[in-house]
Amino acid sequence: MAASTRILLVEDEASISEPLAAALEREGFAPVVARTAAEALELFDRTDPDVVLLDLMLPDGDGRDVCRELRQDSDVPIIMLTARGTEVDRIVGLEIGADDYVVKPFSSGELVARIRALLRRAQPSASTARELNIGDLAIDTASRRVSLSGEPMELSRKEYDLLVELAAHAGEVVTREDLMASVWDSNWFGSTKTLDVHIGWLRKKLGDDSNDPRYVHTVRGVGFRFAAPEEFTSAG
Repeated sequence: MAASTRILLVEDEASISEPLAAALEREGFAPVVARTAAEALELFDRTDPDVVLLDLMLPDGDGRDVCRELRQDSDVPIIMLTARGTEVDRIVGLEIGADDYVVKPFSSGELVARIRALLRRAQPSASTARELNIGDLAIDTASRRVSLSGEPMELSRKEYDLLVELAAHAGEVVTREDLMASVWDSNWFGSTKTLDVHIGWLRKKLGDDSNDPRYVHTVRGVGFRFAAPEEFTSAG
């Protein structure tokens, strides 16, 4: 990674933040450390980081509140760092907008690998830099812009990634497991409840009725199917 890749590390324990920041520097990243929730929000605005590493327990607040606030205006990749590793904690973290969840203690090597994986997923490759047009929906995967009936759609990172994964396989059934692996992480082993939550949010923004959807169809016991372009042609 280039040295210009900026990482905001939000961690109040110096015994963790100092060696981790040094390890990130050795890997070519440019880390900046915040020790409180207030400092994290201030540094985020000032440094415009490429990735946020966010501790859950902070002296002046909860890292989940910081995550929610960041998600109001940004889709920057967020990795939560916490000693609480129950399935419920993981689901809550992902549902409020975190992209990944790492349980302490962790190795710097594992964390660096997760950071690089997130950065790769955030950048469209040449092979996927194309337009998808289905019904009134237009997706430009090069610019990550989506419009519905000519109006721009405001999507979170996860909603966008879900939409592209489904639309890229329009007319085909995509299993829940494949969606979790491609949009979240191949190492995710918890409940797929978070997938249902994000599908619900995506449907709402598409104007879909879950009982009679135009775009996202549920295939019970298997996964989801995005409507194929010809379904809209025949309907029109």
